[in-house]
Amino acid sequence: MDASQTKLAERFQCNYTVFEKGTDPKLVEQAYLAALDAGKEKGFWPAVLSLDEYVMEWLTEVVGKEYIPGEIIAGCGDNGKELLTEWYQEGVEYYEDGGLEEFLGNEAEGEVIRHFSSYCSFQDRMLEADTLLLELPVKHPWEIIGYLPLGGWNECPGPEDMISVCKYWYETYRAIPAVFTHDVMEFYAPMGLNGADPMEVAKEHYGFCNDRVDQGTETFKLSELAAGLADSCVWYFWWD
Repeated sequence: MDASQTKLAERFQCNYTVFEKGTDPKLVEQAYLAALDAGKEKGFWPAVLSLDEYVMEWLTEVVGKEYIPGEIIAGCGDNGKELLTEWYQEGVEYYEDGGLEEFLGNEAEGEVIRHFSSYCSFQDRMLEADTLLLELPVKHPWEIIGYLPLGGWNECPGPEDMISVCKYWYETYRAIPAVFTHDVMEFYAPMGLNGADPMEVAKEHYGFCNDRVDQGTETFKLSELAAGLADSCVWYFWWD
């Protein structure tokens, strides 16, 4: 890492591991899973942060203001489900005059995601940028967003709303915010949908990130996303 990346990493005031650009991404995922187990005893939650230029620009500005994670965490509400319902309804307003059933669809197959991928280069599938595995000193996994307050651009929720959603998803599905780039967020969901209806969960995902269906499926139908979620343990969100 260069000096600016090291300075940013140290501002998190926690233990961290550096994986250099070009590293096999499997090593990052293995280290994350090991840290997830270790954190249960040592009192931290891990998070993976890809230090691409946009993340560096964003977080350097935010950290430079000496933000206080506790204040961001305290600013969230206990309304994650309500927010997702509201955002879903806003997202499907386009279909109110017809076409909603077509959007929902009846697809029986969808992409199953079982590994993190957002930090991989499209060229060689190795790490696209230097990457940190942070051991963040938080009691609950949704509080990770207090330390990594990414979001608030385009249609991406702001940090406080994102914390509320992450809290709801962890309490409901045990889904953990795990990997962060400048425009992608991945959750680790070892219990899958925890018995929930895939279509209902897909509606929540669409509310959180419309592009998950609009640009992340082949058929542009919610049922395709739902079919893949049924067997996935990684939830992928990309805000264009």
